[in-house]
This record gives sequence, C-alpha cells and structure tokens, in this order.
Amino acid sequence: MKNFIQPGNIVDLTAPAGGLASGQAHLFGALFGIATTAAAEGQKLAVSLEGVFALPKAAGDSLAEGEAVYWDGAAITADSAGNTLVGHAVEAAAVAATTVTVRVRN
Repeated sequence: MKNFIQPGNIVDLTAPAGGLASGQAHLFGALFGIATTAAAEGQKLAVSLEGVFALPKAAGDSLAEGEAVYWDGAAITADSAGNTLVGHAVEAAAVAATTVTVRVRN
C-alpha cells in the first residue's frame, strides 16, 4: 500500500510539560501511552499505545483481574468519574499494592 506509514502500536508524540521518563504513562489528548525513552518537554519520543505494563496504582483501590481501569492523571484507578478508560487489569491488585499490571487499549 502506498499510504501505509507504520503499524501504529508505537508512535512518535510530543513530550508534555515537564517531559517524560522512560516507562512513564501519559494521556496525549485522547491517546494513552507509555514513553519508551526519556524526553524533555516539547521533544518527540516513541510512545507505546499497546501492550501490558506495570503502572502506578491509586492508593486505596483494589482491582480484580479483567476489571476496566482508568487513568486519573497520575495513576491507574477503578474510579471512572472524570477519568479516562485506558485498559484492563490483567492481574488482581490488592489495596496495599502500589502498581498494577494493565493491558493498555486505545
């Protein structure tokens, strides 16, 4: 195909204010992704839009395997109110857990 550009699971996007560290999650408009490298604010970086990642979990939440999860701007949460659906937990996470394993979806 003449119009094919790339598979789309990893795309180049612009780092937000404050930049991003490798492995850091961020919501780029309506696209949720994980930085594959570090980048300063305004620099382009490769962002993974698909896959399974260990991500920070909001304090006080417990998540069940297969449960829909949301991004609150800093962590994964079970709370949908005002947050963006980003995927599903692929492992249960207890209240005391600080991370959760998530299958990212866009």
